[in-house]
Amino acid sequence: MANVCVFCASSRTLDDRWLALATETGAELARRGHTLVSGGGCVGMMGAVTDGARAAGGRTVGVIPQSLVDLEVADLAADELLVTDGMASRKTLMVDKSDAFVTLPGGLGTLDELFEVWTTATLALHAKPMVLVDADGFYRPLLDWLGSLADRHFLKPAGMDLLMVADSVPAALDLIDARLT
Repeated sequence: MANVCVFCASSRTLDDRWLALATETGAELARRGHTLVSGGGCVGMMGAVTDGARAAGGRTVGVIPQSLVDLEVADLAADELLVTDGMASRKTLMVDKSDAFVTLPGGLGTLDELFEVWTTATLALHAKPMVLVDADGFYRPLLDWLGSLADRHFLKPAGMDLLMVADSVPAALDLIDARLT
């Protein structure tokens, strides 16, 4: 099947519902036969998504900068752990290794990854499907603001259309599966 990259939070202080969402994402990817590509960490939602994938028999690929390996947050149980020299090369390798992208709730790092992959898609540097999981309306304020950018001509409507939005993990993966077949 496909290599699906999941962007999500790595915070150690999240509510259990976000960890459960990440675990569900990993498990659902594995059930559908996809390989999980992640940021290579073992904490927060990033750790939960890889644990969910492995528990359901899935394959995991982690991409992590050496600086985070040195902090002992690397997912050493990954089927393949790729170590980069920095965060920028990490993002590049994650994009290169992936056929599609799912963005779960997260903070600045998650948004950085989302915007990087979305921006390169608007520049026609790739045509890989991207889905934002707006669980419990987490991203609603951001989506409203992004819509206003399009309304004011700072973002072309076609660019906005490149990012698909789903309110659940199964719906997100249905959108990806439909685009990949």
